[in-house]
Amino acid sequence: MVRDVADWSVGELMVVAASREIRDGEVVFVGMRLPLLAYCVAKRLHAPRSVGIFENGIVRDVPTPQLLYTMSDTPNIVGAVWCTRMANVMGLLQRGDVDVGFIGGAQVDRFGNVNSSYIGDPHHPQVKLPGSGGAADIASLAKRLVVILPHGRHRLVQRVDFRTSPGYGDGPGWRQRVGLPRGGPSAIITDRAVFRFDPQTCEAVLHHWHPRQSLQEVVENTGWPVRVADGASPTPEPSAEELRVLREYDPEGVWTGNRNRADR
Repeated sequence: MVRDVADWSVGELMVVAASREIRDGEVVFVGMRLPLLAYCVAKRLHAPRSVGIFENGIVRDVPTPQLLYTMSDTPNIVGAVWCTRMANVMGLLQRGDVDVGFIGGAQVDRFGNVNSSYIGDPHHPQVKLPGSGGAADIASLAKRLVVILPHGRHRLVQRVDFRTSPGYGDGPGWRQRVGLPRGGPSAIITDRAVFRFDPQTCEAVLHHWHPRQSLQEVVENTGWPVRVADGASPTPEPSAEELRVLREYDPEGVWTGNRNRADR
């Protein structure tokens, strides 16, 4: 079924917003699901010289034309420029070769710290989550970080229950004090809004709220007092070309369908 370009899902909007974070020529620690699709869109439309690397040891300069369910699917291996060990791609992070990385999580706070380990007291948690995987490495060592997650007061919190992946810690100067001289989060993309980080205070500042949302809805569903950037505006909608390319990779909306809508 051909989907109307005007009838985009919130998942599609999130992918397009994430793709716009990728610049031409950059090395991108891709991840799966929405970030992978974001890399595909960016590579096709505005970042043709970008290179994607995957945590399992795969490096690609051309996205696979087939939808991936895991990063180790056969189509991701065929045509790769390098299939190596996880330690080698993590070494690229350590050397400072990765320009931008994408991660998700259960919680993020106003300084961009991400929790994917525990909800509640870590010694007696209400919920035990999967943990870091490679997320802490990406957050610590990439030149900049983009966090993607659903939006709610229980997710965008004043302070994460557990700091799995570091953002700006407790504020300005924290990364340098703990030995992380580069990097830090540059954006939080949710199903309601896009936040960016003030370079002076290291706090998340609202820059865009998504169409079909209102500024008030974003504020009410955020667990810290929201600072709104001068000139903040609705998120630009996906263009017809962005949707065309995205839907070539995810024609059935497996990762971007209506289940991702913020108004569900």
